[in-house]
Amino acid sequence: MASRSKSTSGTESHPAGLLEIATVGRAHGVRGDVVMHPVTNRLERFDVGSKLITAAGERVVSRARFDGNRWLVSFEGIDDRDAAAALTGTTVFAEPLDDPDELWVHELCGSSVIDQHGFDAGVIRAVVANPAADLLELDTGHLVPLTFVVRSEPGAVHVEVPDGLFELG
Repeated sequence: MASRSKSTSGTESHPAGLLEIATVGRAHGVRGDVVMHPVTNRLERFDVGSKLITAAGERVVSRARFDGNRWLVSFEGIDDRDAAAALTGTTVFAEPLDDPDELWVHELCGSSVIDQHGFDAGVIRAVVANPAADLLELDTGHLVPLTFVVRSEPGAVHVEVPDGLFELG
């Protein structure tokens, strides 16, 4: 599975070079905690001391815990419910992690998909979360399960797919 984080384009709402990690939900309690809605599967992003970026600047995680089916996080300097409530709806970003053993969404997007016969099937425009396996969405409209990826290199993702897959549609 690819390590999910939304890739960013460098627009005002997506700072260049950063990955979208989560969205802040509602305030929780009176001590400054907020409910976080992650879009990443790398939950170490919420470790105490982690530096996350918002439109208002850097936020440092001071507390975090998983509470059943949600993450409750507190940031340094956010000490009461009103300050936490002001963060509601804020998108949170972070620097990409350096993990050479992972396939990263931001590295896959824009790469060509090459099948086992050397056929260039198109360019990856997105990685779509899917319960069975994440899907590579190509600019040709084809969807390729991530489980078909055999290797990746800068600019190219090599896949082994059933014969005829790219002839469909």
